[in-house]
Amino acid sequence: MLPVMLAAAFAVGISAGFLVYRYLSDKKLKGTREQSDQLLKDAFQEADRRKREMLTEAREEMHRLRQDTEREIKERRAELQRAERRLEQKEENLDSKMETILHREEEFRRRQEEMSVRLEEVESVRRKQMERLEEIAGMSREQAKDVLLKEVEEEAAHLIGLKLKELEEKARRESERKSREIVVSAIQRCAVDHTSEMSVSVVSLPSDEMKGRIIGREGRNIRAFETFTGVDLIVDDTPEAVTLSSFDPVRREVARLSLERLVLDGRIHPARIEEIVEKAQKDVEEKILEAGEEAMLETGIKSMHPELIKLVGQLRYRSSYGQNALSHSLEVSHLSGIMAAELGIDEHLARRAGLLHDIGKAVDHQVEGPHALIGRDLAKRFGEIPEVVNAVAAHHEDQEMTSVYDVIVSAADAVSASRPGARRESLESYIKRLETLETLAKTFKGVTKAYAIQAGREIRVMVAPNSLDDGAIHKLAYDIARKIESEMKYPGQIKVIVIRETRSVEFAK
Repeated sequence: MLPVMLAAAFAVGISAGFLVYRYLSDKKLKGTREQSDQLLKDAFQEADRRKREMLTEAREEMHRLRQDTEREIKERRAELQRAERRLEQKEENLDSKMETILHREEEFRRRQEEMSVRLEEVESVRRKQMERLEEIAGMSREQAKDVLLKEVEEEAAHLIGLKLKELEEKARRESERKSREIVVSAIQRCAVDHTSEMSVSVVSLPSDEMKGRIIGREGRNIRAFETFTGVDLIVDDTPEAVTLSSFDPVRREVARLSLERLVLDGRIHPARIEEIVEKAQKDVEEKILEAGEEAMLETGIKSMHPELIKLVGQLRYRSSYGQNALSHSLEVSHLSGIMAAELGIDEHLARRAGLLHDIGKAVDHQVEGPHALIGRDLAKRFGEIPEVVNAVAAHHEDQEMTSVYDVIVSAADAVSASRPGARRESLESYIKRLETLETLAKTFKGVTKAYAIQAGREIRVMVAPNSLDDGAIHKLAYDIARKIESEMKYPGQIKVIVIRETRSVEFAK
């Protein structure tokens, strides 16, 4: 019975608790709903308020933007109006200037027409005066001009000739006093020319600014150049040129070629200098070898020690009194061969000895002694036969001649060096200089013949006796000498002799 009662009591308790819980839940849910409704109501009210505020702010911003835009438009309109007024004013000024220019052009045209009429009147008056003068003088204007000029020229030539004769006599009286000075000056000039030709080369520059780049900062470029080439680089006041000085012709040629390439390249610094100098040395060595091989081919020599071929090529960069050493050696070789052929002996041996006779000049700046004996030692060292060795040693009589080849080479050397035009200038330029000298003298009035003699150091001019008097020939000689000085280049001096001779021949019967 008790358990049933407990169970019933438990069931009643559970039911009562459920009813209480349901009541409390309904009450709480009702409160929550009321609270959420109030929150929604407040949110709607706040959103509406914010909406009204944002609309108000947007209207105010639009109003402000509209005012700014209207103000900017007004300013732009005002600026456009000012620009239009300026353009109108410029157009008015241009119109005014155009009217002024047109007016001036019209005035100039009118004045030009007036001047043309006046010039025609003046020209008409001048023609009438000239015609009147011609009628009075009995000759035309050109004839009168020719007569006047001829008289003035004859009188001037006579007076100038007399004055020149007087000056020549005065100079002749002073010549004894100045002779020593002239001789010393001539010797100095010859010595300078000889030394310059032997030891210096001149390299042209595009501008004097290049000298500063060649020297470099604190002289580092010029020091590097002199170190790598072994040549002195002289930068002086000579415009657009520098001088390379060295007694070694091959080094000087390497330096010249290197400097020309550096100037052309424009990049001048120690590293670049070293690179260019190495390339130039290789190029010069190739040129030397090519020159030696070409000399072998030209003379018909089939075999020779490679070092001798190289030394023959080095002669290309040597000169003696203006005569290229390699060209001179080739000429001596050919002359020796021709002489040997005429004598019926070995012409090949003679050509070989002639080609090698000046081989010592390739190294005479490095080895002490006469170049003939230096060449003898070189030929002997590189296996040349005794006939060739003796011919090389004896061509300047530094050693006694022992064979006919010695005499042939010596004679060929003398012929090559002493023929007219061999030294200082080639045969072609020598003949051309003589022809130019004679042609130049024949351009003067009254000259009938002109002869260049003494290898171009003297010219004798024959004049017609009836065209010039004794006083005028002094003026003619002076004019010819001055024209030679201005139009020709020549060593030493040229003596001008003008000859005027009148001959009268009769026969006694």
